[in-house]
Amino acid sequence: MRNSLRFGDGLIVTTDNSGGIGMKPEDPVRASDETVAYFSARVALLEQWAAGADPKAVIIHNFTGSGSWDAYSEGVRRAFFESGADAPPISGSTETNMDMVQSAVAVTMIGKTSRLADGAGENWFLYGRPLVGEAVLNERGKVARLDQVKKALDAGLASAVWPVGSGGLAREWERMTGRTLSQWPAGVDPAASAGPSTAVLVRIAPEAEKQAGEHFGEFFGRVK
Repeated sequence: MRNSLRFGDGLIVTTDNSGGIGMKPEDPVRASDETVAYFSARVALLEQWAAGADPKAVIIHNFTGSGSWDAYSEGVRRAFFESGADAPPISGSTETNMDMVQSAVAVTMIGKTSRLADGAGENWFLYGRPLVGEAVLNERGKVARLDQVKKALDAGLASAVWPVGSGGLAREWERMTGRTLSQWPAGVDPAASAGPSTAVLVRIAPEAEKQAGEHFGEFFGRVK
């Protein structure tokens, strides 16, 4: 597993947070509350899939103010809609005692294990490109699409996924495999932050690699 907590009978908890990104005057990066929650939900959802789980409930921790709740909820639902799945029940809490000068939100998901695969003899590929900050909004065509990842998992085209985070591809690879990264797609900076998991590692069986390349498209390449 990556950044997830497993407990009980296959229950999985994942979370992601965002600070200083929103529409408050002191936010260094300007983005709608819906967009901010969408990308936090996206990370937590990918973490669920990385653990072989599907979310059953979502909790939103809203520090921005009560006026942001509906937009944050809609951003979470948008992530599920993009993936082709219905959003599970959403609950949470809003800070109303203190007026924060910057936006802040966290999205936590509780899921149930639904798939596990050992992946013996399979290879890893990078889907999407590392992006962070305003580049996430300005270069959306390079962001790994949730629906493409979910379809690949459901169809058995990909046996596992592993989101790339702010530490970059090289650090993620070493963390996942214990080895130093030696090959990556042309044009990718292996040290660059992938922000809200704009790039995702997917594990593919050798006989499915051609089909996977057609499925994921331009921003897809082998890593090892």
